[in-house]
Amino acid sequence: MRRPALVLAALLLLAGCGGTPAPAGQPEPGTTAATTASTSPAAGSSAPAATAAVPEKLQFTAMTVDGKDFRGDSLAGKPAVLWFWAPWCPNCQREAAGLAEIAKANDGKVTFVGVAAQDRLEAMRDFVQKRGVGGFTHLADTEAALWKRFGVTYQPSYAFISADGTIETQTKQLSKDALAAKVAGLAG
Repeated sequence: MRRPALVLAALLLLAGCGGTPAPAGQPEPGTTAATTASTSPAAGSSAPAATAAVPEKLQFTAMTVDGKDFRGDSLAGKPAVLWFWAPWCPNCQREAAGLAEIAKANDGKVTFVGVAAQDRLEAMRDFVQKRGVGGFTHLADTEAALWKRFGVTYQPSYAFISADGTIETQTKQLSKDALAAKVAGLAG
């Protein structure tokens, strides 16, 4: 009887239960730490440094809602926004028009890519058409593999990718003004 209680206590400690505040320097709730791509060769490697390394998170392939192939590494070296959404999500539905407006205003400066999950492909296509967000690419993440890759557990969420390879994931909804400000920061 005593051993299961000790195991449970150890698991709770490892899981971080108890609402302990995050250590200093940790990102605020809903934000993951920014990650950057390394442009130097691995220790002990004789390979030259890459001129534009591709962040590990961008090393993926996916299918668009239109059935086309998409490579995540196509986003490397330029500012981009990944918008994580679900067709049935009321917050995603409400913010779609504003997001489309921000994407259009930044066309040629910042690349936008929608990452749809948690529904059928048909519902994803309908959302893109009905909500007016067809001005940029949308991925059909039917298995939520990209959501997992970027640590997304809530929609809408965003990954802001800087030209230098820094990636900051916001796992909370942003107001239109906050989103526009983040995009303006990427556009430089």
